[in-house]
Amino acid sequence: MTKRITFIGAGSTIFAKNVLGDCMFVPALNGFEFALHDIDEKRLQESEQMLKNLAQKYNDSISIVSYLDRKEALNGAKYVVNAIQVGGYEPSTVIDFEIPKKYGLKQTIGDTIGIGGLFRSLRTIPVMLDIAKDMEEVCPDAWLLNYTNPMAALTGFMLRYTNVKTIGLCHSVQVCTKDLFESLDMDHEGIEERIAGINHMAWLLEVKKDGKDLYPEIKKRAREKQAEKHDDMVRFELMDKFGYYITESSEHNAEYHPYFIKSGYPELIERFNIPLDEYPRRCVNQINEWEEMRGEIVGNAQLTHERSHEYGSRIIEAMETNVPFKFGGNVLNTGGLISNLPENACVEVPCIVDRNGILPTYIGRLPEQLAALNRTNINTQLLTMEAASTLKKEHVYQAAMLDPHTSAELSLDDIVAMCDDLIEAHGDWLPEYK
Repeated sequence: MTKRITFIGAGSTIFAKNVLGDCMFVPALNGFEFALHDIDEKRLQESEQMLKNLAQKYNDSISIVSYLDRKEALNGAKYVVNAIQVGGYEPSTVIDFEIPKKYGLKQTIGDTIGIGGLFRSLRTIPVMLDIAKDMEEVCPDAWLLNYTNPMAALTGFMLRYTNVKTIGLCHSVQVCTKDLFESLDMDHEGIEERIAGINHMAWLLEVKKDGKDLYPEIKKRAREKQAEKHDDMVRFELMDKFGYYITESSEHNAEYHPYFIKSGYPELIERFNIPLDEYPRRCVNQINEWEEMRGEIVGNAQLTHERSHEYGSRIIEAMETNVPFKFGGNVLNTGGLISNLPENACVEVPCIVDRNGILPTYIGRLPEQLAALNRTNINTQLLTMEAASTLKKEHVYQAAMLDPHTSAELSLDDIVAMCDDLIEAHGDWLPEYK
């Protein structure tokens, strides 16, 4: 029987290249089938052609097969990679940004929490549930590697409400200290680090070299750098006030907290170099760039690939070879992995994977100020899951009311009205709420 890795959302050609291209360098996956699925037949065919070119170059034992039928693609899969975007840039991302603007609510990325993250969750969870039902029927033992945002809400929902073995994977943990050290002109070689929290708001709890704490030097250089404009000003400000560096970018964190995008303090946007409407701008740029890149990526028999920093291939390799691999993963806080965060929250902690599966590690208590900041985002994530599981409008409203940025800017009545407008505008992209 052919062993299969299924990629859902394979029309994301560059990301499919990264994850499945990486897998071509894993000898333990020789003879596997990479099953591709997407609802966009044209993009699916483009990814298939690109991956066939890579397989011919790097590992011709691997077969690349496209499926328009999702259940057929999942049938017998051993691993499933999820990289879907429900609703796309148009109409859904545009709706997520334009309607809140009418209420004076500004965003940067809008894909994690905040009002944009909330509605992105609400339209994605029903599709994730359908994927879970298919997996429970045709590949019940498969691991789901979820890359889709909002990471914590989606991964948490799959772990709490389905029987699918799910791990949430992000890019921010593995590049956190490397990017920080490069920005401060510090040597990254040989450092020891400890990172934990929640997705996009995990904390660099310890950073050492040869047993020496590097935080004093990091903070000194960061304070000096705040005198000039740069792209990490929000994270450096949070480190200055709360004591620790955060994993995800400043444009994300500007909208995770109530301190930076404030209608009463417009000067903060300039002071902290905050790129409002950044995600829609990126979407437009990526759409235009893809039109220019398509020829050199899709039909290029000389296309090359080097193994990326994505965790996916290394997790699969560890399961296949029984050689352990350590990574930062998103899991339920079962048993109080982080003891001062809720047990039903999805947390991001160091994990060990081998043939036995994925074992998250115990962290204990976070510094209280960090746990407090995490809980402000967890509140909205938990209410989002509640809204998706009960289909009650009141929980949609409550999730928005508990969001730090939204609640700092809008009244309760305006939040309810904005949610109603968003529900109406999304139409059939959302289920019907009671």
